[in-house]
Amino acid sequence: MRAAAINLRALPEQRDLIDQAARLLGKNRSDFMLEVACERAQSVLLDQTFFGLDAERFQRFTELLDAPQASNPGLEKLMALKPVWEK
Repeated sequence: MRAAAINLRALPEQRDLIDQAARLLGKNRSDFMLEVACERAQSVLLDQTFFGLDAERFQRFTELLDAPQASNPGLEKLMALKPVWEK
């Protein structure tokens, strides 16, 4: 059972957008908002996570980052598609 309340105000068009997305996923507004907010919070926290490397591993890490990418035809095809919101 959830015990902590989270209250916020939104513009009617924001609420309607959230409700539309929630309905598409078969969720209510609260469940949808909580799920999306938690996913975003985890992403922000993971982006800020520190990891340390010794000099040798750091050198290898930067070499891997700087190396040319291997060909990936599937990814190239995907990246060539226009997003549905730009059509």
